[in-house]
Amino acid sequence: MHLARTAPIGGSITDVPGVKVGHFTEARRPTGCTVVLVEQGATAGVAVRGAAPGTRETDLLDPSNTVEQVHAILLAGGSAFGLSAAGGVVRWLEERGYGLPVGPARVPIVPAAILFDLSVGDHSIRPDEAAGYAACEAATASPPGQGSVGAGTGATVGKLFGIERAMKGGIGTAAMQVSGITIGAIVAVNAVGDVIDPGSGEIVAGALDPTGTRPCGTTATLLQSEKPASVDRGSATTIGVLATDAALTKAQCRLLANSAHDGLARCIDPIHTILDGDTIFAIATARATQAADMMVMGAAVPRVVTAAVLKAVRAARAVGPSPLSAVELAVAGTAR
Repeated sequence: MHLARTAPIGGSITDVPGVKVGHFTEARRPTGCTVVLVEQGATAGVAVRGAAPGTRETDLLDPSNTVEQVHAILLAGGSAFGLSAAGGVVRWLEERGYGLPVGPARVPIVPAAILFDLSVGDHSIRPDEAAGYAACEAATASPPGQGSVGAGTGATVGKLFGIERAMKGGIGTAAMQVSGITIGAIVAVNAVGDVIDPGSGEIVAGALDPTGTRPCGTTATLLQSEKPASVDRGSATTIGVLATDAALTKAQCRLLANSAHDGLARCIDPIHTILDGDTIFAIATARATQAADMMVMGAAVPRVVTAAVLKAVRAARAVGPSPLSAVELAVAGTAR
């Protein structure tokens, strides 16, 4: 039996009413951060996979806890250092009067997740509070840039056999409408594993063979007993945000965040490893007039996330000392 192929998914997370996106791209080395702004507030959930996450404010997204809405989500490079960029997002929101009323103040709620990109360029340069503030200043409802920008600037994929055999990762976004509901995703792809197009089975970006001329297939090579390089825990991680205009509870947002990880599993192999801290947030702006059908949404979410991942690596370009991108490897192969 052959499954019918669906049309490519375009669009961006900013197709979801109430969502803005801004990038800050560090000029001094490949790193940066990306903010997803929902200043008026959105219900949110999160799902974390892998053994090495780096996050902020994820506990409050548990459905049993009392805070119901967030005002932004930050995705950043810079490993744990990059979490400080969330302070700049908080400051930007507070200056404009956005946040949760608590006594005499309004407290902006800004969960965040980071990825490891310190092996590319000067590791002492990483996103900070000023970077988070700048990302907010740049945020608009227009389709955001993709590839080697924002949190995807220093991202790499297929690094299990060493950074010298890795390829360039990036950030990508996609969206679709289904049953009157808009679903969008933005994903910064920095995986240990390879990115594979599930429609063709092609490795789009991943670990290269020792000659550096073609992908070797990380899982196949690993199962053939090639010893991995000495790779530190937390040196990878794919992070992202799923957004919808449906009216959802925190528990329903968590369910969709779980479904989003299915989208990662369809196109990244291996996924959720001991070296990854894969984290997906889900936010709901409640702008849609249609009621949410969780069965339909659960089927659509993985498709949107997979599309965002593929767009991330296909739009990526080498930045400074970064490894080759999918496009540049293809050009090199044609030249040979």
